[in-house]
Amino acid sequence: MSEWTTVQMPDLSGETVIVTGANSGLGFEGARAFADAGVRVVMACRSVDRGESAAAEIRRDVPDADLSVMELDLADLDSVATFAEAFTDAHDDLRALCNNAGVMAIPRSETEDGFEMQLGVNHLGHFALTGHLLDTLRGTDGESRVVTQSSGLHENGEIDFADLQSERDYGKWDAYGQSKLANLLFAFELDRRLDAAGVDGVTSVGCHPGYADTNLQRRGPEQAGSTLRLAMMKVANAVFAQDAATGALPMLYAATEPGVRGGEYVGPSGFMNMRGPPAADTPSRRSRDPDRARRLWEVSEELTGVTYDLPEATAAAGD
Repeated sequence: MSEWTTVQMPDLSGETVIVTGANSGLGFEGARAFADAGVRVVMACRSVDRGESAAAEIRRDVPDADLSVMELDLADLDSVATFAEAFTDAHDDLRALCNNAGVMAIPRSETEDGFEMQLGVNHLGHFALTGHLLDTLRGTDGESRVVTQSSGLHENGEIDFADLQSERDYGKWDAYGQSKLANLLFAFELDRRLDAAGVDGVTSVGCHPGYADTNLQRRGPEQAGSTLRLAMMKVANAVFAQDAATGALPMLYAATEPGVRGGEYVGPSGFMNMRGPPAADTPSRRSRDPDRARRLWEVSEELTGVTYDLPEATAAAGD
């Protein structure tokens, strides 16, 4: 079987997809590939200016690209709600929601709503966004997918319910691992709840890019003012990382490949699952824990104020 590339993407002409963080890195490459496949791409970006610059760059490669840039700040729940309302006012369908945007290993800060930034942006913002858009996903003819971008570093993560916002003890990598584990707990629990509700037309899938060279790795050293760490990161990316376009393939595969089932986890299939073409990967046992997922779901609804009209899944459904 040949290695999967964007050439194998099915005909998606006229379909609508949202990519969060579409102005750079994996989101930008994903948006470009979707546009090349005829998709109507909504580029959900914190900075509209950067989003418009990215859209202009895509149009240079794909002149007939159907792109729209919409403001979305995942660190502000009001912005998330405003984006969702504007999207649903303009669109009746949504083939795929790619929960891609994120921050990594940054000095501790808080979102507009007082959440630790990595948990707030990577998980809680996307949890709220998906909840606001669930009716549109359910109302789309055919199959819709929610694709949530995690990381291989989710394996190091633990959900510290006693100090979820890392107020007593903050380690930037611990907080990142927690947020990426939360991404998968959410992705898998969402699929279990959709299944429990008998929703056949929407599936939820997790993915990770392996080790990809993006701006994500640079932001932590830049915000910390560490020129040495920034230099080391650039060297490591140059030597070990695959490019962002290759890193975006698992997300594209998870969003479009007909054989992908709900609750799957997609990542690179090469060396240590850090590089190579996309395929089904094995997540940590912790990410498959239905009790931990149920508790995180309840906490996430309480913190965001966004509730899902989905029944609680049984423990057996997550085994």
